Amino acid sequence: MKLLNQSLKYLSFSILLIVALWACIFYIDMLNEIKGSIDEGLENYKRLIIKNAEEDPSLLTKKYFDESFFTIKKLPKREALSRRDIYQDTIIYMQDADDEAPEPEPVRMLTTAFVNNGQFYELKVANSMVEEDDLIAELFLDTIWLYAILIAGIILINNIVLKRLWDPFYKLLAQLKEFKLGRSRSLPHVNTKTREFNDLEIALKELLVQGNETFEQQKAFIGNASHELQTPLAIASNKLELMIENHQLDKSLANDITHVYDIIQRLVRLNKSLLLLSKIDNKEIFDNREILINTIVFNLVEEFRPLVQFKNIKLEIKEKSNLNVVMDAALANIVISNLLKNAIIHNTEEGLIKVRLKKRTLSIYNTATHGPLANETIFNRFEKSNKEGGGSGLGLAIVKAITNLYDFRIRYLYVDGMHCFKIHF
Repeated sequence: MKLLNQSLKYLSFSILLIVALWACIFYIDMLNEIKGSIDEGLENYKRLIIKNAEEDPSLLTKKYFDESFFTIKKLPKREALSRRDIYQDTIIYMQDADDEAPEPEPVRMLTTAFVNNGQFYELKVANSMVEEDDLIAELFLDTIWLYAILIAGIILINNIVLKRLWDPFYKLLAQLKEFKLGRSRSLPHVNTKTREFNDLEIALKELLVQGNETFEQQKAFIGNASHELQTPLAIASNKLELMIENHQLDKSLANDITHVYDIIQRLVRLNKSLLLLSKIDNKEIFDNREILINTIVFNLVEEFRPLVQFKNIKLEIKEKSNLNVVMDAALANIVISNLLKNAIIHNTEEGLIKVRLKKRTLSIYNTATHGPLANETIFNRFEKSNKEGGGSGLGLAIVKAITNLYDFRIRYLYVDGMHCFKIHF
């Protein structure tokens, strides 16, 4: 989720809580204000009724609510003297012009006592109130409209004012995404008067400059180290080959020299693998073009056929369609070669290898020797399923690095007692 939308989400929830709390407080205050105003009117109405009763004694006999909204009845002296003014909400039946029969309506009622010519009376005065249900419904609708207007205003501000404010950040971020160590010539730059964005730009430039320097130093070191190692390794290999060809050597000594020669060859392969991994990690430019994976598979199968026949392995290849991919042909050869080599080496005598070619996937199966492999570490560098093997432990790591370079996906599966490596191109 974008930063602007993230801030809008939190603002929306915060404002919803604030508006809801405001609505509750406003409702209580408004209701108290209405009741206070009605109570003042009832108090004034009480005084008028008492005064009119002194002038017109017939009012003292009014025992039912009618259009005048008050009743009077006699009270014992003791009860009248203890009576205090009581304001309360109650219901009485009233009939409006549009009502067929009297309906219960909320009223505010004042109950009090007074004396007239030595006789004590109870006076009840009522005044119609706004129905609380109607008040709540109106307030709820007004609150919804208020919330909607606030959110619309925030969205408008968010997309016009704040978006313009954050524009330098997004421009800087876009340039940073396009920046490639060792290849980009210019550093990210934005024109802004915001101090925080200027500080961010300065920090990024310092970081990228340091990263570029480290990258170049690392690349130069790996390249130099690899090339420097090639010469002594080649010289050592040549001298050992000459010594092995010397038929005058003792058999035991010849075996020792052969063992050393094998170690030197492993070092040569390891050096080449590390150099290749370095190039892949550094994303150095390769010759990317459209290639047919089917052709590469058949060519490599022919290269490995003597080793397959030596181990009496049955090899099955099934093509469902041509698999065309845009990538470097040499890297494609390395990927498929490493997977086929693993399938042959880590197989059983008279085992089985199955190769499946589909429109977007290549799958290579081989008979398992020791059950499923550890999915979490199988593509790690120097990870070996067979610790006694002579491999470098970089084959699958190179395959993983190449597939990551092209955003392909490689998976390991264990199916019916067989290892399976499946590449989704």
